Amino acid sequence: MTRVRTPARAYFNMEENQTKNWHDKYYKILLLIPIIILILSFVSIYLFYQKTGNFFQKDISLTGGTSITLYEKISPEKLKQDLSDKLEDINTRSIYDLLTREQKAVIIETKTNGDDSKKILEDYLGYNLTTENSSFEFTGSSLGDNFYKQLMFTVLIAFIFMGLVVFIIFRTFVPSAAVILSAFADIIMTLAFVNLLGMRMSTAGIVAFLMLIGYSVDTDILLTTRLLKRKQEGSLNHRIFGAFKTGSTMTLTSFFAIAFALFVVRTFSVVLTQIFTILVIGLAFDLINTWITNVSILKWYIERKK
Repeated sequence: MTRVRTPARAYFNMEENQTKNWHDKYYKILLLIPIIILILSFVSIYLFYQKTGNFFQKDISLTGGTSITLYEKISPEKLKQDLSDKLEDINTRSIYDLLTREQKAVIIETKTNGDDSKKILEDYLGYNLTTENSSFEFTGSSLGDNFYKQLMFTVLIAFIFMGLVVFIIFRTFVPSAAVILSAFADIIMTLAFVNLLGMRMSTAGIVAFLMLIGYSVDTDILLTTRLLKRKQEGSLNHRIFGAFKTGSTMTLTSFFAIAFALFVVRTFSVVLTQIFTILVIGLAFDLINTWITNVSILKWYIERKK
């Protein structure tokens, strides 16, 4: 019996043609997925703004208020329930030892000023609060508002400069706009999801969105460079698949590394927990916006130019 061997190159070309037929047929339909998610995100943020007057929920580092750390084993849920009518906009959480998982402290955040908060807590606990059993941090409302405005201005400037760099690199409107749109969609989708989680955004959270801009743009630039400037590397679908293998590896490596870091720090560092949570969410949306949104726009653009 004679066995017919298919050369590796022929097999690869056959596999690529099958992929080409599938993707060429459905890539415009796939674009509906990120469009629907983006529309729902805009609706969610709009409804949140209508309800609260802000695009996201701020913590005391942005609104002003008092942060109290009690070095006691107290239930944060019970504390919040008992003092919700005495401390304005109270929020509580526990801090645990990383290895033993033993509760070490409870953090209380409230818009009530420091002196009033201390008196209310002393009456509730039945003992005086000192530097040995507690710590107090107070941020004025004007200072918190100033932090907020400066950070938002920084995010805006960073986004503008990112857009300018992209236009300088590619010097073509549609590919450059696709990169910027993908990064913008990452931010909007992540913000909407953060609001759904009920997360109170701090200064660290806004810094995480700055980091997300960088994480979002790198794979988009990789993809656009492969498709526009390396035509000698093969067919359009071959270049897309090559960019996908490299870019998705980059994104997934960052995703799992940050996810593991989030698992480690979530019990003892509020700041790092918020940063890593936002980055994990943003990187998940970046996979959609890079490999569906950006790919579809670029493929449509390149095929129209033929």
